[in-house]
Amino acid sequence: MRALAKVGSTLDGRGRPSAGAGDRIEGSAPRAQTRWDVVLVWFMRITALVWLVKGLATWGEILDLIPGRPPFADLPMGRQSAIIYFAVIDFVAAVGLWLTSAWGGVVWLLAATSALTLALLTPQLLPMSLPVIAVQASIVAVYFVLSWLAARDVG
Repeated sequence: MRALAKVGSTLDGRGRPSAGAGDRIEGSAPRAQTRWDVVLVWFMRITALVWLVKGLATWGEILDLIPGRPPFADLPMGRQSAIIYFAVIDFVAAVGLWLTSAWGGVVWLLAATSALTLALLTPQLLPMSLPVIAVQASIVAVYFVLSWLAARDVG
């Protein structure tokens, strides 16, 4: 039976893990939240709400709810594909940011940078005005700065 025991675990006489023999990952104390951690969480939550509204507007475009826009079915196939992509990824990014998870930040960065890339390189697929591009790029820059400040702040 001894061969079946976890490597590095401490067993009592009956082969059960003894008290205090936890996983090595659990052995470290959780890091206390610092001021920059709190600022980063609030920034991520506010950005999540903005991306949720952005996703709702995209779905409004798909469902032809926005007046003055051409019908979704009449748009070129490439533009339709871009709209559907952002309709899905914006909601996933908003949920991930709201949960302040690592994957949420990654998905949000993917959504934001792909929108910026499409808007700059192929404006016919994703037309965006220069002020909107500047605001979106500055949100990404603020996220990087806050993440850096939170990572180096030790409390």
